Amino acid sequence: MRLVVIGGDAAGMSAASQARKRLGEDDLAITVFERGHFTSYSACGIPYWIGGAVPDRDKLVARTPEEHRKAGIDVRLRHEVVGIDLDRREVVAHDLTGGGETREPFDHLVYGAGAVPVTPEWARVRDAGVFGVQTLDDGQAIHDWLDREPRPRRAVVIGGGYIGVEMAEAMVLRGLDVTLLEKSPQPMAKTVDPDMGALVQKSMRALGVEVLTDAHVDGLETADGRVRAVVTPGGTLPADVVVLGMGVRPNTALAREAGLPVGPTGGVRTDLRMRVEGVEGVWAAGDCVETQHLLTGRPAHVPLGTHANKQGRVAGINIGGGYATFPGVIGTAVTKVCDLEVARTGLTSKEAHAAGFSFVTASVDSTSRAGYYPGAEMMTIKLIAERRTGVLLGAQIVGRAEAAKRIDALAVAAWNRMTVEEMTALDLSYAPPFAPVWDPVLIAARKATEAVHASL
Repeated sequence: MRLVVIGGDAAGMSAASQARKRLGEDDLAITVFERGHFTSYSACGIPYWIGGAVPDRDKLVARTPEEHRKAGIDVRLRHEVVGIDLDRREVVAHDLTGGGETREPFDHLVYGAGAVPVTPEWARVRDAGVFGVQTLDDGQAIHDWLDREPRPRRAVVIGGGYIGVEMAEAMVLRGLDVTLLEKSPQPMAKTVDPDMGALVQKSMRALGVEVLTDAHVDGLETADGRVRAVVTPGGTLPADVVVLGMGVRPNTALAREAGLPVGPTGGVRTDLRMRVEGVEGVWAAGDCVETQHLLTGRPAHVPLGTHANKQGRVAGINIGGGYATFPGVIGTAVTKVCDLEVARTGLTSKEAHAAGFSFVTASVDSTSRAGYYPGAEMMTIKLIAERRTGVLLGAQIVGRAEAAKRIDALAVAAWNRMTVEEMTALDLSYAPPFAPVWDPVLIAARKATEAVHASL
C-alpha cells in the first residue's frame, strides 16, 4: 500500500509514525510532503524560543526529517501539495526549491495541512517586518528580523489571544517597547470571561506592555522595505516589527478544491476514526479538521497540538490495521504571561449562553500552598455550572506559580460530567508545600454548589 501525508508536523507525522509502527516497509510505503524546512516540531514553543527561555531552536524539534527517514518514511521538505485528484488517487506537489512538479499515487491519504493565520489584506506585506506565528519557519523569520541591524526597538502585537499575549511577553524579554492591540474590551476574550481577562490585562500592563483594548487597525505604514507604523482610528503607532495574533482558520483550501467535505467551522469533516466522511481511504487530522465539543454536542474547531497529535495517532493506528477513535474535545488550554498563569476548560459564560445552557457561576480567591508556607501565591478560580443539575460546564484559573495545572483536575471533572457537589468530595492531595488543606478546586466547588442550590 501507498500512504501519502500532506503536512509534516504533529498530525501528519504522528499518523505516519503510527502506521509505520504497525506495517513494515514491505507492506506500506509512506511519503510525506512538507512545504517548510522542519518536521515534528513544537509550534507552541516558538514564543519561548524567541523570548530566550528556550535557547536553541532545535530543542523545539521532536524528530528531524533524517530520523523519520531512518524509520522508513520518505520525507520531502520544501514540497507544497497543490492538487489532490481523488479520481486518479494521486497528489500533485510543487518543489519549492528546485522547481517542477511531482505526482504521487496513494491508496491512503492523510490531510494534515494545519491552520493558517487570519491575515487581513492590509497585513499582507512581504519582507517588511510583519509576521504571523504559525510554523517554525515563521519563528525563524521573526528571530532573524530581531537580530538584524538596525535592531527593532518597538513592537506592535495585533490580537490578544494565546499567540498575542505570549509574543508580547517574548518581545518584552527581547528588550523591545511593546504595544498590544485587542479589539475586545480585554485580552483573551475568547478564552476567559471578562472578569478574568481583566486580571490578565492588569498583569500585562505591570509587565510594561501597553495594552489598548477596543482597538481596531486600519492599515500599516511602510518605507524602504520595512514597517514603520500601525494605523488605527485613534492614531498612528510607531512600529519596527508587527506580530499578527488575530487567530487562525483551518487550512482547507486544497481540501475544498478536491471536493472533501468541510463543516460549519471551516474544518474538514471526519468520523471518530478520523476518516474523511464519504471519501474512501482519505483521512484528516490536526488543525485543519473540525471535531465535536463534548459539552455542547456541536462542531468545534480547537487548534491545539495536543489534539493534533492524538488525532494523527488515531488515523495512523487505523491505517495500520488497528482500531482507535478520537471522541472530541472540551477546550482545555493553558498559557502564561510572565509569571501570571491562565487556564480554562469547558465553556466560558458566553459559550454556555450561546449553547442554550442556564447556569450559575462562582469565583473564589485562594492560595497555591498553605498560607503560612513560604511561596504561597494567590489565584482566582471561576466555575460555571448548569443551573438545574449542577454539572460542571466550565472552569477558569488566573494566578501565579502552581495555579494553572489545577485546571487538569477540573478538565477530568468536566469530561466525566461531574456535578460541582460531587466535586466537593474529591480526594485531592494535601501537604502545606503543595496546597491548603482545602484545595482551591474544592473551595470553588463548594461555592458553586451553594450557587446551584440558591438558584433552585
